[in-house]
Amino acid sequence: MQTVHTIAQLRATVDQWRGRRERVAFVPTMGNLHEGHLHLVKRAARAADRVVVSIFVNPTQFTEGEDFGTYPRTLKQDSLKLAESGVHLLFAPEASELYPFGAEHTTQVLVPGLSDILCGASRPGHFAGVATVVAKLFNAVRPHVAVFGEKDYQQLLVVRRMVADLCLPIEIIGLPTVREPDGLALSSRNGYLSTEERARAPGLYRALRWAGEVLVTAKRDYQALCAQASEMLVEGGLRPDYVSIRRADDLAEPQAADSRLIILAAAWLGQTRLIDNLPVTLKNPE
Repeated sequence: MQTVHTIAQLRATVDQWRGRRERVAFVPTMGNLHEGHLHLVKRAARAADRVVVSIFVNPTQFTEGEDFGTYPRTLKQDSLKLAESGVHLLFAPEASELYPFGAEHTTQVLVPGLSDILCGASRPGHFAGVATVVAKLFNAVRPHVAVFGEKDYQQLLVVRRMVADLCLPIEIIGLPTVREPDGLALSSRNGYLSTEERARAPGLYRALRWAGEVLVTAKRDYQALCAQASEMLVEGGLRPDYVSIRRADDLAEPQAADSRLIILAAAWLGQTRLIDNLPVTLKNPE
């Protein structure tokens, strides 16, 4: 596996591949890799001849008071995992490479509507930071396909909308959430949890599954169902940020005839913010 730190080095290698008409897949990450990331890498390998992974802790997607300074940076261990997974090229830039005029003065990419709800309402500016850095990485790597996890479902839709709006010739693949045996979605931030918090953390997915079971069998009072799921989180020792039932395609408020829904939730355990979601298909929409 080759490791590069500059866009010039990255493009030199990718240009050679594209010159040979090889298909390039890309997986952007912030590092501190876990099995969920490696599933994305494996999917990327099935979609292309060459796999590029980036590791970059992006400052512009962290809002005030968040964990940018303490976010785990484990490049050496991550590099070994990626090499063992068959990755061809690791792009690990410094912030100055992607933000040569400073992060606060960079051109921004905004995806209105999708960026302002749910996690976007709780983390103002977060998705502008995500869309901006992903657009920069797409322009640097120029992949044919990029792979993202569905755990960050809102992020996935933001990226898809950006690609469509900007006419970028990139196929976006979403991969189902990878979970621990007890249901907890894999996340780099799970390492922040204490032993007691880790024991409580699967309660987030349990609440989503309960809501999903009720939703498909009988109850269609979305607001009441979300309120009950929030109460379950509180009873389980979590502090809900939101629980919301949305239309899966665009995160709009669901209408009676909609059948493809998704239940999304965010909750705090101590100082750790967890997110998760559960797709639901209604067989008999109203």
